[in-house]
Amino acid sequence: MGVGGGGGQAAVSAPAPVPAEEAGKDAEEGGGWTVKAKLIAAAVLVWVLGSAALWVFLHSYFRHAALRKAEEALVSMCEERARMLQDQFAVSVNHVHALAILVATFHYEKHPPALDQNTFADYTARTSFERPLLSGVAYAQRVVHADREGFERHQGWIIKTMKHEPSPAQDEYAPVVYSQETVSYIEGLDMMSGEEDRENILRSRASGKAVLTRPFRLMSNHLGVVLTFPVYHADLPSDAKEEDRVAATAGYLGGAFDVESLVENLLRQLAGNQELVINVYDVTNISNPLVMYGSEVPLGNPSPSHICMLDFGDPFRKHHMVCRYRNKPHVPWSAISTPSGVFVICMLVGYIAGAAWSRYDNVKEDCRKMEELKKQAEAADVAKSQFLATVSHEIRTPMNGVLGMLDMLLDTDLTSTQRDFAQTAQVCGKALISLINEVLDRAKIEARKLDLESVPFDLRSILDDVISLFSSKSREKGIELDVYVSERVPEILLGDPGRFRQIITNLVGNSIKFTERGHIFVQVHLADHSNLATESKVEPVANGMNGHTNEKTAVATSVSLNTLSGFEAADSRNSWENFKLLLSYEKSEMPYESVSDKVTLVVSVEDTGIGIPLDAQAKVFTPFMQADSSTSRTYGGTGIGLSISKCLVELMGGQINFVSRPHVGSTFTFTAVLKRCDRSAIGDSKPVMLHPLPSSFKGLSALLVDRRPVRATVTKYHLQRLGIACDVVATIELALGVLSGRNGSSLTSMKQPCMLLIESDSWGFNIDVSLQSRLLEMKQNGHTHVLPKIILLAAAESGKLKEHYAVDSVITKPLKASALAACLFQTLGIKQSSNERSDNSGSLYGLLLGKNILVVDDNKVNLRVAAGTLKKFGAKVECVESGKDALALLHVPYKFHLCLMDIQMPEMDGFEATKQIRAMEAKANEQAVACDDSEIDGTTRAARWRLPVLAMTADVIQATHEECTKCGMDGYVTKPFEEKQLFQALQKFLDPGMSC
Repeated sequence: MGVGGGGGQAAVSAPAPVPAEEAGKDAEEGGGWTVKAKLIAAAVLVWVLGSAALWVFLHSYFRHAALRKAEEALVSMCEERARMLQDQFAVSVNHVHALAILVATFHYEKHPPALDQNTFADYTARTSFERPLLSGVAYAQRVVHADREGFERHQGWIIKTMKHEPSPAQDEYAPVVYSQETVSYIEGLDMMSGEEDRENILRSRASGKAVLTRPFRLMSNHLGVVLTFPVYHADLPSDAKEEDRVAATAGYLGGAFDVESLVENLLRQLAGNQELVINVYDVTNISNPLVMYGSEVPLGNPSPSHICMLDFGDPFRKHHMVCRYRNKPHVPWSAISTPSGVFVICMLVGYIAGAAWSRYDNVKEDCRKMEELKKQAEAADVAKSQFLATVSHEIRTPMNGVLGMLDMLLDTDLTSTQRDFAQTAQVCGKALISLINEVLDRAKIEARKLDLESVPFDLRSILDDVISLFSSKSREKGIELDVYVSERVPEILLGDPGRFRQIITNLVGNSIKFTERGHIFVQVHLADHSNLATESKVEPVANGMNGHTNEKTAVATSVSLNTLSGFEAADSRNSWENFKLLLSYEKSEMPYESVSDKVTLVVSVEDTGIGIPLDAQAKVFTPFMQADSSTSRTYGGTGIGLSISKCLVELMGGQINFVSRPHVGSTFTFTAVLKRCDRSAIGDSKPVMLHPLPSSFKGLSALLVDRRPVRATVTKYHLQRLGIACDVVATIELALGVLSGRNGSSLTSMKQPCMLLIESDSWGFNIDVSLQSRLLEMKQNGHTHVLPKIILLAAAESGKLKEHYAVDSVITKPLKASALAACLFQTLGIKQSSNERSDNSGSLYGLLLGKNILVVDDNKVNLRVAAGTLKKFGAKVECVESGKDALALLHVPYKFHLCLMDIQMPEMDGFEATKQIRAMEAKANEQAVACDDSEIDGTTRAARWRLPVLAMTADVIQATHEECTKCGMDGYVTKPFEEKQLFQALQKFLDPGMSC
């Protein structure tokens, strides 16, 4: 105890090893979270810094773009002003040139000269408006030294220098002879006495163009220049040589040009001058530029500026104009708003990205949790399946004993009371088994583990079985129960017969439960024909009541209608007119689905029951839901059958719907997609349960008396299945007329009928003489040669009907082909052929007679039930209670024809026992192949040992069936098993006439 305690304490104190995944997860949630937070913080910081860098870049870009745009605007404005300045200066020069031409014309070309000082002064004063930028003009005549004295004597004054002193002797002089009154003070002054003026005069006469002096202050205190223009004695060509120009020079016309006024006038004419600062420079000496306009501003000013070259016509003098903004350009608002907006957007994008990433992490975490929940749900689903399998097994195992013992009890001699008690207990047990099957089916559907079989089956036989199942109940209630299958529906179809039967059984069972009068009519047609018959006649259906607005207006009337029973049906599309149209399609040769191997069936189950209330129609297919709270108490049931039927129909590729009218009835219609299957295509892998009908009645004819056309068509359908041609009349009088040939009546079958079938409600009350007597009288009179057998068709089961109506036989409805054939064999006295007689080949007795069968089950009650059932049908049964005991009895060669083995057993279950049986057989077969022909006889050599092993299981879960197949079992029989189920399971193994 101490050691155990110490061990326990050590176990508690020592930490358990943590898996790598969980350790990584803890690191991520603990220390790893810090690393993740640091990475996130670093990413945020990098994003913010990147966004700030982007702001700086965009700000610089927009700022430089704005500055570049301002510079381009400055260049444009400066070029414009320079061009205008040059144009206006050129205009002033042109006026001086014109004045020079005037002097040359009127002073030198006229003899005597027509120009004097007064005339010149008056003319220049009157034309001064043409020279607003010239403060005054004057004309200086060229005088050589030899002519000085004569000139001075002629003028009456001596030539003076700029300083008003007599001019010293020199080669030539340029005294002012004419002047504008504004500059009259320079009259008589020698313009060549000044160094710069002399240089300008020499350049002017040599080039023939106007020349300018350096800028200087005029008397108006404005900066200006002196413009000098040569005057020649005669016109000279433009390419005259310099010496020719000097020789032809007569004088010089000059004027003071006001540059500041010129620029000011120009700027006043233009908009936006307040934004610019204009400077005009004389840059003849580039190292010492002279200001002609504007203040002294260094050219290296950081404000944007532009320099334009000016051409005033003097090739020697160079001038340019400098333009700059008065104020430094402001940073545009877009250079701040746009980068700021981008920065904000980047922050938002970062926030959104961070939120998205956080959301992604959350979703990822949620997905991880969902995966865990999914695994838990799957585990719960597996646990539920295991639970259902266990519950199924645990319930079915004792129920197998209960029902088996009740079945064995009913085979003994019992009093009527005891038999009633036993039969009641058997019915209750079967109801419990049916309930368990429905719940398990619903569970398999929810788990999506319900698979459909694909085996050949006879649709008409299945419907006959369903009719047989509910025949006693319909007779008790006195309602018509009939089925009709179109002739164009193939005889054998490929699908799941069990599930198809389950759908029909659920629908017909509901109809039987909720119908107290009228009829239940099952129809099967091809979808193409059904659509053609109803597409042009569909009436509007409001709330599932065919236009009725409330339940009171939907109550059936007492008027007899053309239906199976004469009661009104819920779905008006199932009218007699549509039914006749469908019958016409059957008789025609119209092709249907001839290309595809698929067959789409339309199955309708019509009843005249209580209908479904309007407020409950929306939840009809909801599991475990009843129409109202009183339904389950009044009629019973779980409300699960329709939901299962809906799921099964959808698995078959179809749909199910209904039309219901309270107090009128309901019509459920569903479609199912199946496949064709020819008899020749049925092979070993597709065993099929066929119930061939007898052929002894082919060629016979019958006359049917029925006043309801729908019911007559159904009866005719069953007769035609047996090969009997049938004519229909509405009354017995018409039938007698047809038999006697009166009133021009004739038979379409072209043959005298051998039987007269009469519906019980068509028996006339005015017939006071027995029908047999009238027929005998007709035969004696020669009106008929054959006396037909009279057969009454009645819904009620009574032995007194035959005597009361004086008929040959009574057929109790509902009709089905096998029961009808049995009655006709007895009535007509026709002997059955050997292959039509119900011999041992089609029954359990024929299968099991003399067969040795091993039953393995640990439950003694189940052993007794199985052994008793098998022995009842002639089998020899040996029972063991474990898999080990079964292996001890099974040795090659086998003495048993079949082994029925339980799955759940102690020590060795059925799966393991079957595996060892198959291993033993494989070893024996290998030895048989390896042996030499001389060592063993031909019979042993040809044998391939394989004992059919069928599982006896109470589990109906798909996984159990798959496990049975996987371990080598050949099939299974669910407990408790019934005679028909046992026959279907054993037939392909024990019937020598069947292909295995």
